[in-house]
Amino acid sequence: MKLTCLSASGGSGYHSPASHLLELEGFRFLLDCPIDLSALAAFAPVPLAGDAAGLIRAVPRYWLPAAAKAGGVDAVLVSSATGMLGLPFLTGLPGFADTKVYVTEVAARIGKLMMEELVEMHREFVRYYGPDTDASPKWMEGEELNELMSMLQKAVIEGREYDSNSLVPLYSPGNIEECMHKVQPVKYGEEVCFNGIFMLKASSSGLELGNSTWAIKGPRASVTYLPSSVFVSAHALDFDYSSLKENDVILFSDFSSLNDMDEDNEKLNEHSMDETDSSLCRYSVLRDDSADADEKMPFMCNKDDITEEIERISFICSCIFDAVKSGGSVLIPIGRLGVILLLLELISEMLHSSSMKVPIFVISETAEEIFAFTNALPEWLCKSRQEKLFAGEALFGHVELLKEGKLFVFPHLHSKGLLAAWKEPCIVLCPHWSLRLGPAVHLLRRWHADKRCLLVVEQGNDAELSLKPFMPLAIQVLECSFLSGVRVGNIDPLLGVLKPKFVMLPESLKSRCSIKEVPWSFFYYSKGKTIELPNLREDFEVHLATDVAFRLQPRQLNETTAVARLRTKLLVSSGRYQLASAEKQSDQSKRHLLHCSTIDPGRLLSALQEKGMVCSFAADDSSTASECSVLITSPGDALVKITSDRTVIYCDNERTSNQIYDSLGSVCKGI
Repeated sequence: MKLTCLSASGGSGYHSPASHLLELEGFRFLLDCPIDLSALAAFAPVPLAGDAAGLIRAVPRYWLPAAAKAGGVDAVLVSSATGMLGLPFLTGLPGFADTKVYVTEVAARIGKLMMEELVEMHREFVRYYGPDTDASPKWMEGEELNELMSMLQKAVIEGREYDSNSLVPLYSPGNIEECMHKVQPVKYGEEVCFNGIFMLKASSSGLELGNSTWAIKGPRASVTYLPSSVFVSAHALDFDYSSLKENDVILFSDFSSLNDMDEDNEKLNEHSMDETDSSLCRYSVLRDDSADADEKMPFMCNKDDITEEIERISFICSCIFDAVKSGGSVLIPIGRLGVILLLLELISEMLHSSSMKVPIFVISETAEEIFAFTNALPEWLCKSRQEKLFAGEALFGHVELLKEGKLFVFPHLHSKGLLAAWKEPCIVLCPHWSLRLGPAVHLLRRWHADKRCLLVVEQGNDAELSLKPFMPLAIQVLECSFLSGVRVGNIDPLLGVLKPKFVMLPESLKSRCSIKEVPWSFFYYSKGKTIELPNLREDFEVHLATDVAFRLQPRQLNETTAVARLRTKLLVSSGRYQLASAEKQSDQSKRHLLHCSTIDPGRLLSALQEKGMVCSFAADDSSTASECSVLITSPGDALVKITSDRTVIYCDNERTSNQIYDSLGSVCKGI
C-alpha cells in the first residue's frame, strides 16, 4: 500500500481540501480533487477598482490539479462538493478515460451547481477582456511574470514549483457534463463493489450536507479515509463513526486540526494549573485507558461544538445588527452552505425581536435551486431537523423568510425585479469568498468607502491581498472562523474507538501525537512524498461455492486431516475471493489419481512382486535410513528411488512404468 499527498490544505482548507493518491492491490484511488483558486488573488477583479497596481489585468488562470501529473487513476472517491470541483480539468486526459467517480448524491448535485456558477462568474472576465485564446498570454512571459510572481509568491505560489503549464484556463460547461457522466452517486451506508475486488462505502462526516468519510475494504486490507468531520452537526447528519471501526488503516486528512493547534496550545497553557477546568476534565476522561471505547463517544459527541458554533454565528449577527442599525449595509460572501442556512435563521430571529424591517438578498445563480433542494432531503439532515418534518414545520428558516417577503433570491445583480426590491440598508449573501469573482466584487466596490457598512469574510485567505483592489478601505471587516473538523484533543480518543492498526497523519501533527504506548503505528505524510505501509496480511480467506462443496469426496488421511480433489476457478466478487465451479468438469474416470502419504519401501517391494515383477533392494553404499532404492530387473529394467520428501521412477519401458505406478497407487492414498 502506498500513499502520496498530492496537495495539502492551504489557508482556505474548507474550500480546497487535501488530495491524496492511494495505491492498493495494484489499483490507484484519487481521494478528492478540489480546485485551487489561490492564483485568483493575482488577478484584478472586474471592473477594475481601487489600487490594482501589480495585479494582472487579464482573464484569470487556474492551478491545474496535481493529480493531472500523477498519471491515470482507476477511481476517485470524493468526500465533499468542494472536493470534486477540480475534476473537469482531468476529464479529457487519457489516464482518466475509464475512471469512475464515487460521491454522495447530495454532494454531487451541489458540486455540479458550484462548478456551473464558477464558470458563469468567470465569463465576466471573458466578456470584459475578450476570450483567452492564446496558449501563453503576454503576462506569462518575460520579466513581467517574474516581478509579479516575486511580489505575490507568499500568497499565491508558496510551496509550489511554478511552470507555465501549471496555470491553465478554466474548464467549460462541456467539461462539466463529461465529468458528471463519470459520477456514480451513492447514499450513506450503501456498499458499492468496485472492479470485483473492493467494497466502497460512504458514511456521514457531519461537516456539511452530503459530506462523507469513506471505507475501502479489499481482500487483504481495509482503509478508512477520514477527511474533516464533526461529531455533532446543527444541520447535517451526525458523524457516523460506527461504520469505520477496526479498519486496518486510517488516513486522517483534517485541515481544521492543523488550524486550531495554536488555539489549543493557548488553552492548555492558560489552564495548565487549573485542574478543575471542565474542558481539561473532559479531556482526561477521554484519555482513560480503562474506559470502554464506546463509552468515550458520548463525551466527544456532546453539544459543546454546536453551542460554540451558534454563539459564534450569534456574535456575527450582533455585528450585523449594529451595522444595519447605524444605516450601513452588510455583505456576506461566505461559501459554506451550512453556515448560510444558520445565519439566515439567526438573522431572522434578530430582526423579528427588534421589529426592524431590513431586506435580505441572496444573489446567486444556484441559490434558488439549492434552497429548494435543502427542503427535499430530510434523510441527509440531523435528527433535530428531521423532527421538524414530522412536526409539519419547515426544515430550515429561510422557507418562512421567503413566504413573509423578507428574503429575496435573485440569480444576478442585473436580474429583473432586483432594482424594484432593492432598498438600503440591506443584508446581502452572495459569492464569491475570493473577492475576485461574482456579485461580491461589485457590492464591495459600492460599499468599500462607507464606514457604516460591514464585510463578513472567512479567515484563511490573505485579507490584505484580497482587499488590495478596493483600497482605500473604510468598510468594517469582520473575519470569522467556523467549525471545520475534529479538534486535536479528540484525535487520540477517536482512534481509541476506531482501533486501527496503522494511522497516517499530516507531518504537522507529529509533535501533537500521544507519547504513551498505543496499539497502532503512526506514519506521517507531507505534500509530494510517497510513504509505503508494510503488508497487512500476506494470506487471505477464500470462500468455497456451495455447489463445489457438495461435489467434494474427501478422503481421510489421519484422525485430523481429510483431503479432496477439485477442479475450480478463482474469482473475486464483492471484495472476496471465491472458488467457483469450472466451466467444464473433467471426466472423473479418465483422470489420474493424485497420491499422497509416505511410501513404505517394504510394502512397495511386496506390491511389485505380487504383479510378477523381479525386484530387490539395491545394494547402494550411499543409501541411508531416509533413502532407499528398489531395483527391478524383469519384465524390464527400472529403479525406484524413495526419499523422505519424494519418490522418483527411472524407467524407459512404458509398460513397466505403468505397472510400477499401479503398485505405488496400491500402497498410497490417492484422490
